[in-house]
Amino acid sequence: MSMTKPSPKAPTRADLDALPPGIVGEIIEGVLYTMTKPRMRHQRTTTRIGAGVGDPFDMGRGGPGGWWIVAEPGIELPSTPEISPDVAGWRRERMPEMPGDEPIRIAPDWVCEILSPTTRRHDMLRKRPYYAKVGVPFLWLVDLEARVLTAHRLDGAEWRIIGTYSDETEVRIAPFDAVPLNVADWWPPAPPPPHDGSV
Repeated sequence: MSMTKPSPKAPTRADLDALPPGIVGEIIEGVLYTMTKPRMRHQRTTTRIGAGVGDPFDMGRGGPGGWWIVAEPGIELPSTPEISPDVAGWRRERMPEMPGDEPIRIAPDWVCEILSPTTRRHDMLRKRPYYAKVGVPFLWLVDLEARVLTAHRLDGAEWRIIGTYSDETEVRIAPFDAVPLNVADWWPPAPPPPHDGSV
């Protein structure tokens, strides 16, 4: 994770487009943050959570529908021309139509961030308070190494923990508590133990 300090000329989407291959970025309140692209375990967890929530709440398979669930959406908000959660959701009553090729300009109703070694500080110190500032009602933080999901609800201007989850196979987590979710199914396989060189 690196940070480009604010300058008299605020960073723009053109600065993001100019980043070298393998580097992605976000511009949050006038500051450009760059990082390497997430690795496979991070991306697989993002995909599994997106599908686990998206099937019942976006597609309506075994659930009520009524949401748009999107992995790594490009969101443009005031003073923040590009922020991209790992997974985010919008109630269709607030965003009836899915934007085409334009950025999403409505704050999400739910955000999920995967805390990997390269993104943990950024997610906790920059994005978490920003999501509260713009009024995102629900935030899930997923500690990939600990295999723990912590769900938060916005209470005024502060986050309040409403539950922690790990190996549950049928658990109801706001804002998706209309149907049980299989959190245990979202984790990647444990990495193999390091090889000590013995035969």
